[in-house]
Amino acid sequence: MKTIRMTIDEINQKNIDRLLNRTDNDVSEVESSVSEIISRVRSHGDAALYDYTEMFDGVKLDSLKVSAQEIDEGYLKVSAEFIETLKEAKNNIETYHKEQISNTWIKDFSQGIKLGQLVTPIDRVGLYVPGGKGGYPSTVLMDAVPAKVAGVKSIALITPPGKDGKIDPYILAAAKIAGIDEIYRIGGAHGIAALAYGTDTIPAVNKIVGPGNIYVATAKKQVFGKVDIDMIAGPSEICIIASPDSNPDFIAADLLSQAEHDEMASSMLITWSEDLAEKVTRSVFAQMAKLSRREIMEKSIRDNGKIFIVSDLDQAISLSNMIAPEHLEVMIPDPESALNKITNAGAVFLGSYTPEPIGDYFAGPNHTLPTSGTAKFSSPLGVYDFVKRSSILYYDKKNLEKVYKKVADFAEREGFSSHANAVRRRFDD
Repeated sequence: MKTIRMTIDEINQKNIDRLLNRTDNDVSEVESSVSEIISRVRSHGDAALYDYTEMFDGVKLDSLKVSAQEIDEGYLKVSAEFIETLKEAKNNIETYHKEQISNTWIKDFSQGIKLGQLVTPIDRVGLYVPGGKGGYPSTVLMDAVPAKVAGVKSIALITPPGKDGKIDPYILAAAKIAGIDEIYRIGGAHGIAALAYGTDTIPAVNKIVGPGNIYVATAKKQVFGKVDIDMIAGPSEICIIASPDSNPDFIAADLLSQAEHDEMASSMLITWSEDLAEKVTRSVFAQMAKLSRREIMEKSIRDNGKIFIVSDLDQAISLSNMIAPEHLEVMIPDPESALNKITNAGAVFLGSYTPEPIGDYFAGPNHTLPTSGTAKFSSPLGVYDFVKRSSILYYDKKNLEKVYKKVADFAEREGFSSHANAVRRRFDD
């Protein structure tokens, strides 16, 4: 891991962006390929989906939709013990997300004037779950449960098939537990296009959520506007703020938990202890030698692993806020005391016994989080992503008469005479 010693003058946004190398890579070739895929799905529908699935996933499908029988069969393949774990995780996620529910409201702002907000769920949502080589049941739960809590009535899940044309049983089990029975065996950019524009088999949706590779992310970006999307996810990242008395083995294990995602994942430690930094470095390489996915972790740690050494906790928090990490772990004696200073983080894990994986799988808060510094302006996936808000206005005649000349004058000054006419018409004879 690269160790970087920073003075207070060096902790500035320009310097941090340079050190993290958060630059926009040239993805013009990917964008061109994705654009062509989307265009072909729009014009050829299901036929294009069958062709692309054979091309990219190496499987010739007989049908796109997963039957109820297949879902039940997948569920039965999963051990009873893990089914109970999935159910408990689902309940935790549901309980947490129910706290995010917002309600319609309308109130009297004065006699004869009512204003408010109408909150309604999105009609139809598409969930993307990575698949093919393996299954991600946690993503199923994190995508589906908030949508259900929000009141979305129509939910379609898509995921790439394996080489046998089947869907991973863990995905099917999680979908059944989450109450999702509309599942399609497609993935990639063509799957995103199908959700956005619809085909004979797959009705179009209004919003698409869920993580994927660069082709999926680019497709979501290109269909945005036709449909809404949750976010454009980048490589996974973790940042740990640790005091000198923190356990170096815990820190190293948590850094590696993100490094195993992919070679581009970022694992960062911020501390004011040279001794802790050295112990963490040794522990990272000692633990990595005994773990699977070693090659991925080695490249991730070599290219993107960083230890920042600062002067104190305040500087550590300031640096973390500039990084705006996806996952922020705070390992200090009184971690809650730092919350009022933390402004930018996807999720905050407090204390030495709240490792990042507890959030990935079980605790309840969503694991779909803003990456690459976007925590400065965006939030984790939540119930609020699956609802719409409409303004409510009511004026009686008396109250409109009091202000209509002002409204008409406002409209005239912006050059909209018909706007002015619409209010004057009610009173000028």
